[in-house]
Amino acid sequence: MKLSSQEEYGLRCLLHLGRHSGSSLTILEIGQAEGISPPNVAKLLRLLRQGGFVESARGQHGGYTLSRLPERIGVGEVLAVLGGRLYEPSFCEQFAGAEDTCQRSSIDCSVRALWSRLQEALDQVLSQTTLQDLLTSGQELHSLERRGLLEISSP
Repeated sequence: MKLSSQEEYGLRCLLHLGRHSGSSLTILEIGQAEGISPPNVAKLLRLLRQGGFVESARGQHGGYTLSRLPERIGVGEVLAVLGGRLYEPSFCEQFAGAEDTCQRSSIDCSVRALWSRLQEALDQVLSQTTLQDLLTSGQELHSLERRGLLEISSP
């Protein structure tokens, strides 16, 4: 399983804006800081603006800012806007193999059950993780651990 580059880079753009809260940043500034091409940053910011996470202003002092406080931006919401969920129930209908429909779609499928459980676990963690959690340098994993959403074992 992998996050798409769109999800990764979009989240990085949002985090960069969060680190510079109160400042309006340009596409070029964000791109240079995050190592992402300006056209790609523009595409990501358009998606994030349409999703209600950033605002844009034109003009000499224009640029992008967060539209909400970081603690009001859920990481799960952001990832849904940037790329969607890891597993959608319609997956089995789209990838049925050589047949038109999956032969297992009418019976209990252990693989579908696995993907559903995995998605539920991801949804639980992502729905309780905010942009502020990720901005809290070095504390994001501990925050999740304190909330009982992640178990970290020491080496």
